[in-house]
Amino acid sequence: MKPAILLSLFAAGLATAAPDNSRYLSLQQEIKQAIARGNAWLKTQQKEDGHWDDEGIPAFTALALTAASRDPNVDLKKETPENIAKGFDWLVKQQKEDGGIYNRGLTVYNTATSVTALSALGKSDYESVIVRARKHLIGQQWDAGEKGKTDNPNDGGIGYGSKNDHTDMSNTYLAIEALALSKKVVDDGKHGDQPDLDWDAAVKFLSRCQNLTASNDQPWASDDAKNKGGFVYTSTESKAEDTLPDGRTALRSYGSMSYAGLLSLIYAKVSADDPRVVAVKDWLAKNYTVDENPGLKAEGQYYYYQAMSKALSAANINTLKLAAGKEADWRKDLGEKLLSVQKGDGSWANTTGRWMESNPILVTAYSVLALEQLYDSIPR
Repeated sequence: MKPAILLSLFAAGLATAAPDNSRYLSLQQEIKQAIARGNAWLKTQQKEDGHWDDEGIPAFTALALTAASRDPNVDLKKETPENIAKGFDWLVKQQKEDGGIYNRGLTVYNTATSVTALSALGKSDYESVIVRARKHLIGQQWDAGEKGKTDNPNDGGIGYGSKNDHTDMSNTYLAIEALALSKKVVDDGKHGDQPDLDWDAAVKFLSRCQNLTASNDQPWASDDAKNKGGFVYTSTESKAEDTLPDGRTALRSYGSMSYAGLLSLIYAKVSADDPRVVAVKDWLAKNYTVDENPGLKAEGQYYYYQAMSKALSAANINTLKLAAGKEADWRKDLGEKLLSVQKGDGSWANTTGRWMESNPILVTAYSVLALEQLYDSIPR
């Protein structure tokens, strides 16, 4: 079983009856072939020295390597293909003295995706690299006001790097994911005592990014039906806004950050019956779609697909309960959607370029990772 499926840290309370695998046999094979074609296309885009696309942004290489490492068509326990080995060799060479893996800023984004890639490889070759990178990520957690108190809206969260002026859900979720998936490396006792996140502060930050007045102490938080339970980009900003009947501006909840919020709460071991978990699941069910990123349409759509597949797998949710007693088979819906938009050469592309999604390497990696998560989450 691949590392991504080991996400179900508190699934008992969220699970529904296991799906009948026979319903997925054909789709599973189609997904497996689509993954192979996507990774084959990514291989054609790899540079001679091992990296992908822009060497100033190692995240492109890390995402392509994670997709290659989780491919069900390849058994890395037997042998690591030359191009994958070359890619990892290039990636670890980008590690800096502070432990971060980056070249041109965006230190957390690049380091977190790199740690996730190195963890997906499933080998001990790069343990020291992972340990140093974890320390870098942990060191980026904010405590801007009085030390030990979450008295600044950014406290507990993680941003693009220590010189930026805010923390945000995206970088926090990517860092939390990387730390969770790489934890086995520091739990084997070979690396001594290791630092860890202040998880209470992290959960406080997550709460401040959720539209739920019972647990969010920020003045913008709203329980209006359109937003209640969903997540926004930062504790003070969304990528979309709503004007409420009373004239206040509410930060609008949207899909990609809401799935990132659910996954982050799971990693933080917040219980399944916690009101924050219940509320975000309710928002996701009310806004369920595979045709767009709810609240932002095509913007960030493939990031949304990847976050969706990881979060629902981690929560062990087999079907989402919708209105009027209906249920959504999200595996089937998302799998068929991604298969329908794969290009003839094996790649994917977004029609909207926000958040670098005009880059087919990035979008293809997102799509392959989402399909790999789907493939692994179907019971055998």
